[in-house]
Amino acid sequence: MKLDGNIAAVVTGGASGLGEATARALAAKGVKVALFDMNAERGAQVAGEIGGVFCACDVTKPEDVERALAEARAAHGQERVLVNCAGIGPAQKTVSKGRAHDPALFNKVIAVNLIGSFNCLSHSAAGMSEAEPLTADGERGVIVNTASVAAFDGQIGQVAYAASKGGIVGMTLPAARDLANLGVRVCTIAPGLFLTPLLQSLPQQVQDSLGAQVPFPSRLGSPAEYAALAVHIAENSMLNGEVIRLDGAIRMAPK
Repeated sequence: MKLDGNIAAVVTGGASGLGEATARALAAKGVKVALFDMNAERGAQVAGEIGGVFCACDVTKPEDVERALAEARAAHGQERVLVNCAGIGPAQKTVSKGRAHDPALFNKVIAVNLIGSFNCLSHSAAGMSEAEPLTADGERGVIVNTASVAAFDGQIGQVAYAASKGGIVGMTLPAARDLANLGVRVCTIAPGLFLTPLLQSLPQQVQDSLGAQVPFPSRLGSPAEYAALAVHIAENSMLNGEVIRLDGAIRMAPK
């Protein structure tokens, strides 16, 4: 897919972190970008800076996703790129001090990370499927999901997070197969330790310690590096049904 001013994109979680970096990278290619997020103030600010639009959206609610997509399409036309970055990562052990994991917290993590990604994927793909092909191959769109190395190397306290990200990994290939005859590709990026707002809030000493765990390069990943891979996936039409670890060769220890 050629990324230019003829292409519209939607980035969930676009107000910060990996989503913001991806929105900026797509806009730098000339792509018309719509940001979905719950943080209206920051989302509107980023959208204004990149010449995009902001659409308030709770990805756990299908009706909210449909409304936000309608707003984005009214502004930019049918999106041909969707990048799912919206997510949360609270930690809690399966059993802690004799108490079971809070089921409401587990459900919330699954709802935001897994079900939210699926809601956006399925509704966006439905719109893409009705659009005219962009290439001689019949490509109509591409969807990039965000998992995590926790899907494979979940640490102590990450049972909910790892389950949600493992679900994203698990749905990547069947979704790509489902959508193949419609000309819509699906890939997933599984980042390792990245300098997102959560890690930026930690003391520098802790950040340096975490970065030192990465074999090479021994540092935290930059959101711009995630964005570069998301852009490449959009541009490289042979990438489909794949989960790509972006982690500097780290394999997470139990804690």
